[in-house]
Amino acid sequence: MKDKVFYNNQRNLLETHNYTPSLQDVKKPQLFRDLFEYKEVPKTVFNFLNVPMFTPKEIWITDTTFRDGQQSQAPFTVTQIVELFKLLSKLGGKKGKIRQSEFFIYSEKDKEAVRKCQELGLEFPEITSWIRASEKDFKLVKEMGIRETGILVSCSDYHIFNKMKLTRKQAMDKYLAVVKQALSEGVRPRCHFEDITRADFYGFVVPFADALRELMLEAKIPIKIRACDTMGYGLNYPGVAMPRSVGGIIYGLHHYADFPSELLEWHGHNDFYKVVTNSATAWLYGASSVNCALMGIGERTGNCPLEAMVIEYCSLRGKTDGMNLSVITEIAEYFENELNCPIPPRTPFVGRNFNVTRAGIHADGLLKDEEIYNIFDTAKLLNRPPLVAVDAHSGLAGLAYWVNGYFRLNCENAIAKNDPLIVKAHAEITKEYEAGRNTSIGDNEILKILEAIDGERINALKKSKKK
Repeated sequence: MKDKVFYNNQRNLLETHNYTPSLQDVKKPQLFRDLFEYKEVPKTVFNFLNVPMFTPKEIWITDTTFRDGQQSQAPFTVTQIVELFKLLSKLGGKKGKIRQSEFFIYSEKDKEAVRKCQELGLEFPEITSWIRASEKDFKLVKEMGIRETGILVSCSDYHIFNKMKLTRKQAMDKYLAVVKQALSEGVRPRCHFEDITRADFYGFVVPFADALRELMLEAKIPIKIRACDTMGYGLNYPGVAMPRSVGGIIYGLHHYADFPSELLEWHGHNDFYKVVTNSATAWLYGASSVNCALMGIGERTGNCPLEAMVIEYCSLRGKTDGMNLSVITEIAEYFENELNCPIPPRTPFVGRNFNVTRAGIHADGLLKDEEIYNIFDTAKLLNRPPLVAVDAHSGLAGLAYWVNGYFRLNCENAIAKNDPLIVKAHAEITKEYEAGRNTSIGDNEILKILEAIDGERINALKKSKKK
């Protein structure tokens, strides 16, 4: 542990703290009933203590689509895992902004998927695993050539006392023994601090982290801490009280347990709609890594959407850093077309309607200058041109705009508003409204109308779009 007074090379000042990690082996569980009364909505409580932002020099994303993500739906096939893994690599780019991807290795299918991905020879994302805490599984990790594995180390008294029926000391001793097993096999442990936002931070979390740090120094093998907001209780507000403060958790692991940013990772869930802002907050306060899943799949409300943090990275850094944002659209299409996993149409960046303008006055503005009602150049960055919803007031120009946007036709290939296809389709749509319709025409309805007019041409446009 650091001396109580030490020189901070990053801030160029002397720094101190008055806390020495010491396990508080309480007889009764600390369940924070003032915050989590259970029969009421969890309370947001402030103590007005703020910690400094300390954004690492380098930040990145890790993926749990094939581990936590798969727990929420029908398992992927080996082929599907390999295709998604290739898309992750393509999205993350040569700098490895999607640094790692986490796999199960329980079944033969799991192992085959890992081997197939290893055979691709891609530098990023690095393949890591998640295993049960057993000597047999650690040996398996090493045999498969995997260098890092996740280990579950639940840290709230809800889990220690109420689930595992242990004391804090018994839990810590058990966890440390498991980590020592991993180290003895030469495997980098990634300790998943489950339910950290309901844990006694100073009574268990920091003392346990400090003990892990001592093991790390002795073994000379890095140990990573994944701070898991298992129930989505984390809060990003300044001055919010522990244990729900995301900034406080990351700052405390860095400041009191002396874990460097590159060994700190945040894993959030979206139970209270805060998963993206909490993940960004973890970056801002000192974690280099945030753990995500494609399309936000995962238990209950899901994990942090990986595509959201790609956009958040670009926003915070002001550059893509080699990431290929258009792959986000490829992944979304793969989910819907190959995995039969429908994406809610209003989902940012990937939903069918995320950049579709429906209000008539807005559509008029979009037709004149798309920047008025489009969040950024979605055609350039995501290969998703903005669309306007077609209704009674769209006219030939509005319908032509929809067709060109939907099929991603550029200026050279764009269909003019006086094209026979547009004229005939507009006539059919006009009949709908003359018969009393008062809602906009859906995408599938427009496609059926277009196919009925010139099916061969529409099929050719569909094939061209896929390319």
